[in-house]
Amino acid sequence: MNGKHGKGDTTVDRLNVANSATTTGAVKAPSGRRRIRNIAVMVIVGLLAGALSGLFGIGGGSIIVPALVWIGYTQRHAAATSLAAIIPLSISGVGSYAANGNVDWLAAALMVVGTIAGSIMGSWLLSRLSELLLRWAYVAFLAFVMISQVILVPSRDSVIHMTAIKGTCLIVLGILIGMLSALLGVGGGAVAVPALSLAFGASDLIARGTSLLAMFPSAITGTISNWKRGLVNLGTGLLIGIAAAAATPIGSAVASMLSARAGSYLLAAYLLIVLLRCTWTALKITPSIGPMLPRR
Repeated sequence: MNGKHGKGDTTVDRLNVANSATTTGAVKAPSGRRRIRNIAVMVIVGLLAGALSGLFGIGGGSIIVPALVWIGYTQRHAAATSLAAIIPLSISGVGSYAANGNVDWLAAALMVVGTIAGSIMGSWLLSRLSELLLRWAYVAFLAFVMISQVILVPSRDSVIHMTAIKGTCLIVLGILIGMLSALLGVGGGAVAVPALSLAFGASDLIARGTSLLAMFPSAITGTISNWKRGLVNLGTGLLIGIAAAAATPIGSAVASMLSARAGSYLLAAYLLIVLLRCTWTALKITPSIGPMLPRR
């Protein structure tokens, strides 16, 4: 894919639904049929990401990033554009969970302190790490989250009992989430939700609502940093984000009807599908393995 489309900036410009000139100069617009296909893919991806975000408290990057790579984005541009889409998505998700009292505002505020710093550090690294490394880092990230969902079954009634040590650890967790957001284009919720339940004692619903609130500031700061580096397609991010925001309340409503165990197993099953797809893609661009694999 990289060999066909060249560097990331050209790829992003080619897929820009607004067909605007960027810092790389004017580019040829995609064909009408291809543009319509890409827009349809983005809307569908946004709806799915929003439903999953509301259901599991994740940012939706695990579906947005692979979809953008599939239509031609490089991994780093897909990650940066996905992060922009998380902004409207998280606003909608927080509103849905907060309406039912399932947000720990203090825990989220402490995490935000870390996520802002972490997103800036992650954005700086994003423009310096190789495409291959980013793809395998994403695979490792998905594998970790999938396993954690099988092992961890949170309580539906638990709350976070705040202490000084827990507060400090929440800031550290925020730094990690902020870096993951910028590097992988995910909101970090797939790390935050298990961590808030396992390490801090939150119920599954409170963990999801708090996670969505905490990822909002890091998504903004990370997107600004990525935009300055020319990594974000705001038109695509806005289109996906608006579609996602419309579907997020549906996912959160379904989450409240599922048991904690069922929710964890459903997320693990979904991540397994994404993991297999992303592993195959990463293998194809690995120099020592890719040439031996069959081509589509």
